[in-house]
Amino acid sequence: MPWYNGICSQETWMRILYIATRICWPVRSGAHLRDFHIAAYLARNAELTYIGQDPAEDNPGQPPVSVERIEALGDAEVIRVRRNTGYSMGAMIRGFIGPLTLNALNYTSPLVSEQLEKVLRSQSFDVVQIESVLLQSYVPLIRRLAPNALLNSDWHNIDSEVTARYAQQAPNLPRRIYAWRSATLLKNQEDELLRHCDIHTVCSERERDALLVRSPNSNIEVIPNGVDWPSLASLTDDKSLRRNLIFVGAMDYHANIDAVLYLARDIWPAIRERRPDLKFVVVGSKPAAEILKLAEQPGISVTGTVPDVKPYYQTALAAVTPIRIAGGTRLKILEAMAAGVPVISTSRGAEGLPVTDGKDILLADSVARFVECVATLDQSSGQWQRIAAEGRKLSRNYDWAVVGAKLLNFYESKPGTLTARVES
Repeated sequence: MPWYNGICSQETWMRILYIATRICWPVRSGAHLRDFHIAAYLARNAELTYIGQDPAEDNPGQPPVSVERIEALGDAEVIRVRRNTGYSMGAMIRGFIGPLTLNALNYTSPLVSEQLEKVLRSQSFDVVQIESVLLQSYVPLIRRLAPNALLNSDWHNIDSEVTARYAQQAPNLPRRIYAWRSATLLKNQEDELLRHCDIHTVCSERERDALLVRSPNSNIEVIPNGVDWPSLASLTDDKSLRRNLIFVGAMDYHANIDAVLYLARDIWPAIRERRPDLKFVVVGSKPAAEILKLAEQPGISVTGTVPDVKPYYQTALAAVTPIRIAGGTRLKILEAMAAGVPVISTSRGAEGLPVTDGKDILLADSVARFVECVATLDQSSGQWQRIAAEGRKLSRNYDWAVVGAKLLNFYESKPGTLTARVES
């Protein structure tokens, strides 16, 4: 049982409702990682109810709604709701007209509203935490049924910013137009969140500053992405020759697809000329068709879903993060650092992390620079050892236990968020 401000005669619990766009177990992506580790920490130190959505194809035969316990989340009550997955022409037109984007429409349904209303009428909560602007349409319902709960919007990134960046890189004019329109609608939805939520948590100081420009009076706290530091830092280096460049991430996410295609098409051929001994290994779930096709190129392999990424880090000369269009902070960078693997990244890929080029990371924002960083990397050199050691040292500050404690302390600092309960 948790303690608060020292010893007290009553046990003090916080009741938290966690509403996510996904069921966070099993972990398949960076977004899953953040949801899972934060929810797991809160479940150990508070009373947690978790509502998440699953696409029907992920759990065929699953009823529309199920209530379960996921062992990894301890005592948390988990409510699994089937998610809309409509990409019909009608849905796309509604997503263009607004006010909700196509993705937001896919996470907005009467079934979710029904479950949310049922939970809020049957239980009282000190904190309601919503994950993603895609759930913004549920805020009025939460406000009406839980007016005294502290409402937090947890921003994995600034979605309007990510979508605007995608619009700049989109492969054709129709997609660029649709993306620009989506970015505008997302910005409107984000402004609604900024107006109606009590507090906000973001992954980096950069994002906090960006949101404060838009909403100077908002209460915004940085709760960074984290890493399972003890597990990754305990990996042993058997001193064998490392020949792999690895990219780790969900391979159905557009920002990751763009990054891998950029490296494979624009950077990899020049690397192959200078370092034919190296291989490029793409590690991640649900690889899109264009990613699977990359395995036809010499020296490139695509793993698909793997049970554990740690063995891939142990064979990696470097982890590459050639991100061009994403936002937030890269959990894959923190993971590689904790595993003792040097990271080569674009500046945008490392955005939001307090890294120093040449000290704990190598930054490369051009094809020539990326090729040079890879081609000259030598596992036996002082540079490789230094960057690996400094990266691991930096990543220790992002252990999930530290991140979770910071979030819980932030909640506990708010008046009225603690419910004293006497156990019988």
